Amino acid sequence: MGGSPLRILVVGAGIAGLAVARALRLAGFRPDVTEKLPPTELVDTGLYLPGNAARALRRLDLDGPVRPLGRVIHRQRFLDAAGAPLCEVDLDALWAGVGECRALSWAELHRVLLTGAGGAVRHGAELSAVELQPGRVSVGFTDGTSGEYDLVVGADGPRSAVRTLAALGGPPRPAGQVVYRSVVRGGPRIADWTALLGQRSGFLMVPIGAGRLYCYADEAGTVPPADPLTRLGELFGDYGGPVPDVLGTLDQVHVSVTEEIELGRWFHGRVLLIGDAAHATAPTLSQGAAMALEDAVVLAESLRAAGGVDAALLAYESRRRPRTRWVRDRTRDRNRTRDVPPALRDPLLRGRGGRIFQEHYRLLVDPL
Repeated sequence: MGGSPLRILVVGAGIAGLAVARALRLAGFRPDVTEKLPPTELVDTGLYLPGNAARALRRLDLDGPVRPLGRVIHRQRFLDAAGAPLCEVDLDALWAGVGECRALSWAELHRVLLTGAGGAVRHGAELSAVELQPGRVSVGFTDGTSGEYDLVVGADGPRSAVRTLAALGGPPRPAGQVVYRSVVRGGPRIADWTALLGQRSGFLMVPIGAGRLYCYADEAGTVPPADPLTRLGELFGDYGGPVPDVLGTLDQVHVSVTEEIELGRWFHGRVLLIGDAAHATAPTLSQGAAMALEDAVVLAESLRAAGGVDAALLAYESRRRPRTRWVRDRTRDRNRTRDVPPALRDPLLRGRGGRIFQEHYRLLVDPL
């Protein structure tokens, strides 16, 4: 169907939505892209992209624009709460032949994808109605406008309006962590992806270039605190390693709760969910953006190869489910490992941690 006049609507202009818009354009389609938020409300934070994300960006012909951005990360270091080593993962060896691992700001990747998608996003367009009809979808927006499409792609995140309106599933369920994210300047010099693991909590730091550190911390729970900065001090004030210096540089902290989406199907009629709208997990494996980028590549390939939209959606879901299920299951595995009391967990990680953590990515090294 490449080059066909299919009318396609992509709902959501985050990483998933812009990636699929880029992939569709490369395949000869010209999708409309809408986003309910104005551009000024898109929150910037940091991103760590494992090697499979780099491979997907290469398939989107965006590896060149991304290459000057952020920092290439060669090693993951796991420490205990005092800052003593637990284990390491050689990322160059793990992702050899796939792609390099990179840390950068969300806004930097978003700008690359926005340019690659053609730059035309209709902001402030909040979806209010989805009506499934034979061979097409009618949609309405809260501003009173409407449209008719051959395919609607819901790329609007864990709390997807498309998912609800198309009767594909309800709200996400809590995955069990409260998450704190921040980008700091002037902190300690850190060359690697570095995580300190404590009692049902952890603190991660990764350099993203230009003297910046992306900091990610979490704790078990489902209710965000009223004062995130104070809570971070309570949780991590007695940690060792570089954490005390980083805590002293924190200013603005974004707090959220982790959520999961697990659906019986990803499409209904001509409405398809991709990215976190279809298969969100806790960010423990840093696979949210990578899965969205892979989704985009496979959807465009499926539409180009199939004889019709319905066959393409079936082929797409059949290809993507095993990988996203792997990510969900390995995410749960790693979360369970981290929830083991340190007195039991830390000796295990010192002996076999590198092999355990590498195994979590085994399937993702394979081609899409």
